Amino acid sequence: MSTDKNRATAAAILPLVGGPDNITSIAHCMTRLRIGLRDRSLVQDEALKAVPAVLGVVEDETYQIVLGPGAVARVTPEFEALVAQAQPDTPTAPAPKAVTADALAAQGQALKEARKARNATPFKLLLRRVANIFVPLIPALIGCGILAGLNGVLTNLGWLPTLVPALAAMASGFMSLIAVFVGFNTAKEFGGTPILGGAVAAIIVFPGVAKIEVFGEHLSPGQGGVLGALAAALLAVQVEKWCRKWVPETLDVLVTPTLTVLACGLVTLFGLMYVAGVVSTAIGDFAHWLLAAGGAFAGLVLGGLFLPLVMLGLHQALIPIHTTLIEESGYTVLLPILAMAGAGQVGAAIAVYYRLPRNGSIRATIKSALPAGFLGVGEPLIYGVSLPLGRPFVTACVGGAAGGAFIGLCNQLGVGFGSTAIGPSGWALFPLLDGTSAMAPTIAVYAGGLGVGYLVGFATTYFFGFTPQMLADLDTDPLPPATPATTEPTKEPALAP
Repeated sequence: MSTDKNRATAAAILPLVGGPDNITSIAHCMTRLRIGLRDRSLVQDEALKAVPAVLGVVEDETYQIVLGPGAVARVTPEFEALVAQAQPDTPTAPAPKAVTADALAAQGQALKEARKARNATPFKLLLRRVANIFVPLIPALIGCGILAGLNGVLTNLGWLPTLVPALAAMASGFMSLIAVFVGFNTAKEFGGTPILGGAVAAIIVFPGVAKIEVFGEHLSPGQGGVLGALAAALLAVQVEKWCRKWVPETLDVLVTPTLTVLACGLVTLFGLMYVAGVVSTAIGDFAHWLLAAGGAFAGLVLGGLFLPLVMLGLHQALIPIHTTLIEESGYTVLLPILAMAGAGQVGAAIAVYYRLPRNGSIRATIKSALPAGFLGVGEPLIYGVSLPLGRPFVTACVGGAAGGAFIGLCNQLGVGFGSTAIGPSGWALFPLLDGTSAMAPTIAVYAGGLGVGYLVGFATTYFFGFTPQMLADLDTDPLPPATPATTEPTKEPALAP
């Protein structure tokens, strides 16, 4: 049973991270199990990376175990249940043995990530906190986006006219209230009362704001969108903390929430909504202008730089921009271009597969990670293959740049489109495509961009992704026969140029 498999994975992970007493927090995003640790030294990194379901590890503010989409959402509850039991004598699965080349590659990746995490700047940490606000919203964005796409297809074809209004309500309901969820999560992330953050943000979407005039113009419900909600909730956190400090405890339950909503509500209505609305409009206008004017060059830069952002975990900081674009125009024009980075990664991985015919371990890693890669989840291939090898990571970026340039050029030529939701990528983005052109050319251009990314990523990696020394070291059986103790030690494989 799949439940037994997920429970076994959780049971295998738990003792390798120090057991239940070493866990301070548990959360997950789209692909990673995020664990807070009391004592980092208790983690058995190499054994953990060898667990079959573990695709890699990343060290950041939390210890992150890459399990992949779908799997992480099923393993996390099982892991939480095991930790909640907190029984020292509870039997757990033994740690598996690891003597494979992909385990060595994962080790190289973890070292690189650890160094980057130690050098994290306050600005990067702030971006990650902002990303934490939006990550929990992604499942709803995906579901509503797919329903919006299905509704558009039915509308264009004239099918099931009685179902179209129902689908429209399902697809639009969450987006019409997304500001409230952003406010709730913002207050939660920055140490305030979540419901107060949601209450202040709810002012933005209240229909009655249309009666309020600011700077000679009437406000519009939803004006400022998620940016306004983010700013309003951040202000609410500060006002609430000030009230907690100065308001007597006997009056706190009455005065603090009242002052927080009143003060932040007035600032939101007579300042933040207007300013955030201007900024949101500017972001939308700039994104469309960038592709209309920059075309291939803009796509090349965006597609080529996205993989490093994924490597650093900073790609999630783009979620507010994507969400703002969806609010402004119904789709984000940036996501299809950024998705080309995943295409370059897939092409590079296939090239590595064919360049290392005798390394069964790395080839097995690639075969297991490619399905997720085609669906736009690049972390397993990044952390398990290209990044530790060095050069293939760079050539994968070249493939992403080529695919992005193709999409950007077509946008400049008049085929403008984007994604109605965020989260999916690769082939999974097809149901979410929408734009100013007909669906046939939109699908054809996106498919063409994926093809360019695959081909350029493959070709550059195949011909330029390895030095002769790397091939000599890596294109071997990772499990050679045991040699006598007197034999000269085997040379370590070159994991990077």
